[in-house]
Amino acid sequence: LKNPNGDDQLESWDLTENGGKQWKVEDMPGDCGHDFCKNEVTKYFATSSELCLKKQVIDLLKEGYNPDQLDAQPPVKVEDWFCGRTDCGCTYQMTLCLLDKDKKVLLECKHGPETLDPELGSSWRQVTHTFSKYGPGMRFISFEHGGHDTSFWEGWFGVRVTGSSVTLDV
Repeated sequence: LKNPNGDDQLESWDLTENGGKQWKVEDMPGDCGHDFCKNEVTKYFATSSELCLKKQVIDLLKEGYNPDQLDAQPPVKVEDWFCGRTDCGCTYQMTLCLLDKDKKVLLECKHGPETLDPELGSSWRQVTHTFSKYGPGMRFISFEHGGHDTSFWEGWFGVRVTGSSVTLDV
């Protein structure tokens, strides 16, 4: 994924839903109040009161993989990090799709929507998924994530996301 932490604001992301006050990039720890476990990650994306989703579709051939490598079905590992604020609940969701040459879905994995309650803890959480044995033909990977706050407050009180990655073990 390009720009997984917001270092280049929203560059490289397709904003598929941009509700409320829209997406925003903030510096760590920012309004979420939670330190992140990786020192090199200094920013995150913040969502608003209405659904905010952003997506990247990775063209694996343009990224240097060849059809034989891809048809060997290498494991595809996906990682994402999300948290909430200490003063407002939020929801997080992620959708991953392995796509063929025509961008038709070969395999899909969804996480959430998951609700974070600040009274039960809203610190950074990791979600991971590994695709394997998915059949030949994968040429693209679609990664989409986001959410919103659960109180519909004006501003950026929704889920925070950062540290996203997609890797192939070739």
